[in-house]
Amino acid sequence: MDIFTTMITPYNADGTVDYKTTEKYVDWYFENGLTGIFAICQSSEIFYLTLEEKLKINQIVYKRAKELEKTHNRKFTVVSSGHTSDTIEEQAKELNAVWESDTDALILITNRLDVNNEGDDVFIANAEKLLKLLPDDVKLGFYECPYPYKRLVTPKILDWCLSTGKFYYMKDTCCDAAIMKERCNQLKGSNFKLLNANCQTLLESLKNGADGYCGIMANYHPKLYSHMCLNYENEAEKAEIIQSVIGSFGFTEAGLPYPLTAKYHMNLCGIKTENIARNRKSEELTDYAKSCMEQMKTATDWLERTLLKYFYLDNPLRLL
Repeated sequence: MDIFTTMITPYNADGTVDYKTTEKYVDWYFENGLTGIFAICQSSEIFYLTLEEKLKINQIVYKRAKELEKTHNRKFTVVSSGHTSDTIEEQAKELNAVWESDTDALILITNRLDVNNEGDDVFIANAEKLLKLLPDDVKLGFYECPYPYKRLVTPKILDWCLSTGKFYYMKDTCCDAAIMKERCNQLKGSNFKLLNANCQTLLESLKNGADGYCGIMANYHPKLYSHMCLNYENEAEKAEIIQSVIGSFGFTEAGLPYPLTAKYHMNLCGIKTENIARNRKSEELTDYAKSCMEQMKTATDWLERTLLKYFYLDNPLRLL
């Protein structure tokens, strides 16, 4: 089971990327039970970062993750995106640079392969063209990124993926349990893992064969996601309670100024983070938004203490 967070980007007061705090985030994700990080993604404000910044963030995340993995003998995967250009040729340059900077898999943004939403044949033709420009040993994945528009994959595209033998991860953002069930059945028996990004349908998707979670809410209460994904079969009652809580808090994704809220939450967790984002105005983090984050943390902290008494109490880095 894979439980991934989407990496957020901290900034210094002058607006430059805060690489030291980036490394602290990696430690926090690991200590809270996650098995992986989706680096330089939409949550990282990928369309607002330079290629140099993307590469440095990725290098820091990967290096620290692998140090933790080796020291504590626990898997900690890093998958990375990085291609924001419109042309396949420019995307190939970006992706090759990210691959060379180290990652376990390159995650392709689906709307970049069909910029004008022209259909599956155009998508697959562009994907085949892109693959020819990438290393033969590259491991790939898909992310149905909502910006600049959400391009969902189809059964035809998934069949093509399976035929290549190169795809290992998919961040599913369809938010439809029935579609995810069909996708899980189609991918069954392959190495291609479906990770649900939608917390409201998470438990149902796990029961239907999904391979875990990859989403923004793991920036707030990762222990709950980790515990539910790993124990939903043998602790069904707890899983239902956790699902109801994470599903309710998940609606803050749309109603509050993410990723500023996630950065404020890091402050609540003891990691000093400036109230700066490149895709949001700092003043959007109002007292109301801060209060919502504080209330959410109070509630989820209590739930962790109450339901997961044995969870990480003695050694936060112990193997689950």
